[in-house]
Amino acid sequence: MSQATSSTVASPPPKPKKGKSLPPKFMISLVRRVWTTMWQTMMSQMAPRDAQGAYVRPVSQFRASAEPGHPYPPVSGRYKLYVGLGCPWAHRTLVVRTLKGLEDAIAVSIVVPSPEDGGWVLTQPEAGCRTLRQVYELAEPGYVGRCTVPVLWDQETNSIVNNESSEIIVTLNSAFNAVAKHPTLDLYPEQLRSQIEQWNQKIYPAVNNGVYRCGFAQTQTAYEQAYRELFETLDQIDSCLETSRYLCGSQPTLADVRLFTTLFRFDIVYYSLFKCNRQRIQDYKNLGPYLQDLYQLPGVADTCNLEAVKRDYFGNLFPLNPGGIIPVGPDLAQLLKPHGREQVGQPLS
Repeated sequence: MSQATSSTVASPPPKPKKGKSLPPKFMISLVRRVWTTMWQTMMSQMAPRDAQGAYVRPVSQFRASAEPGHPYPPVSGRYKLYVGLGCPWAHRTLVVRTLKGLEDAIAVSIVVPSPEDGGWVLTQPEAGCRTLRQVYELAEPGYVGRCTVPVLWDQETNSIVNNESSEIIVTLNSAFNAVAKHPTLDLYPEQLRSQIEQWNQKIYPAVNNGVYRCGFAQTQTAYEQAYRELFETLDQIDSCLETSRYLCGSQPTLADVRLFTTLFRFDIVYYSLFKCNRQRIQDYKNLGPYLQDLYQLPGVADTCNLEAVKRDYFGNLFPLNPGGIIPVGPDLAQLLKPHGREQVGQPLS
């Protein structure tokens, strides 16, 4: 009896796996409509708009000042600033506080944005408050308005003196000279006030608020209008800085402080996230070195927190950056390089 020969039967080749196909056309359209509706709803809460879809910044509510003989006398140790390190408006107050040498006279409390809480949260709870809204409610029970930074806070009466950055920096510049380390530094000199205010009136709507008008625009028309005004004004400033070291001459003023905190954030945040992408500040002939000049003023660099800026914008503005991915760069070493602005506006020898 012969032995049967066994043979191996070959298995059929595996069928190729099909890749995932894109959703059907109607599904894409549905998701787009739902996301657009959700985006518009979130944006309307975060950034109020007018009928044309342009961002409208609400007006600050607390507008007192610290003055001798008034309810808020300018004395050392009585006041503190509530600031968010990523916020350009709050950053102004830190720059002036540093330039004037008021670190020992006026304390600082840090807040960070919290989407879960719907606003700013204190990094260190104090006076029974965990959020900035609770601080506002401590000053004014039942308060229902916006809770913004910066806040100049009176620790003696638990009240808000002012929450408008442009007014707080005027107060810090002159009211506390008796306790300032640099009382002779005047960032708002009488003879230059008209010129300073002319710059402020030009720069605020087109640049300081202009980058937000670009980033928070809810229509193409509103965005393009803000974009044009932004870069037209930056071009004008760059031209002025060809013959003037600072906006109003050879010494920095509050006009420079107000512009600086926007310029510092421009290449980091506004260029990409807010779609202000015609060119970077560092690519301007004069604005780039001017930013370096201001950054290198004594103590100013210490007020600039790159990581907080990136975290607060990219990490918390969900409607603009749904993935929440925070960029790794840039390197701020560029701001420490020689700028050559010392000779601008000086007579030729």
